[in-house]
Amino acid sequence: MTMNSPLCAHLEFTSFQIFIPLNFETAPARFILFHMSVRPQNRISTRLASYLVRNPLIYIYTVVLGTLSLLSSFIDRSGRLQHNFARLWSWLILRTSSAPLTVQGLDRIDLTQPAIYAANHSSALDIPVLYVGLPFQFRILAKIELFRLPFLGWHLKRSGQISIDRTDARASLRSLSIGSQTVKQGMSLVVFPEGGRSADGHLQPFLGGTFYIAIKAQVPIVPMAIVGTYDALPMNTYVIRPTPFRLIVGDPIPTTGLTPRDMEALSQRVHKAMSDILYANSGLAAPQPEAQPQI
Repeated sequence: MTMNSPLCAHLEFTSFQIFIPLNFETAPARFILFHMSVRPQNRISTRLASYLVRNPLIYIYTVVLGTLSLLSSFIDRSGRLQHNFARLWSWLILRTSSAPLTVQGLDRIDLTQPAIYAANHSSALDIPVLYVGLPFQFRILAKIELFRLPFLGWHLKRSGQISIDRTDARASLRSLSIGSQTVKQGMSLVVFPEGGRSADGHLQPFLGGTFYIAIKAQVPIVPMAIVGTYDALPMNTYVIRPTPFRLIVGDPIPTTGLTPRDMEALSQRVHKAMSDILYANSGLAAPQPEAQPQI
């Protein structure tokens, strides 16, 4: 497909050239994820580019597409249009961040069957990576604080994403039950088992909600690793550093026949799978096991 294809819209913002596929649901992944050059980073120029170009554009994308997404929810209750708006929003963010994305391992899974996709979480850019990298509609299990943000939170509520309030045990259990029903009805779920962003890029201990949903729905968990987003935008910074991103998909882990008593063992198995993928593909050194005390 050429840049002059009628399926593309061409926009220019200062030094950025953005080619937007007009039909994100049918656009092939190889088109959505085509190569982008990453310029050598300079500390001052990178900060200026973030403050003067990248961040303002991302805010504009969020307001404009968030508004359109909200309006579309009154036309299409299935969430398909809103998911497409989320993919477009994510695609624009990655393009504006000069962050080329490659996806590996999609051939390991059956995209037609519902599953729970578990990914590490170390950056605000993880969600755009998942929306662009996963070529199917899904729902996200996210902390309730995100649902209180203007535009983003409104989109999350209207598009059927699932909030979880970890300060309220009853509300949390209701959310997990909703998540289980969502998957049983054929909609895949994306989760961050760590429960929040990692401050150092390393994989943190998992919370149990992901595994409760998977066992109750009897669907596989697909371990994934997102590499590069921590280097591009770690916590507590607004400076985006152009960095190549990778989304690596592992082998599905079945839950058929498991019961809630197997949650801890399942959590450990998924943690090991995600840890193996992350540390094999990133520059992070895998944590060393603690030495056993001498008796």
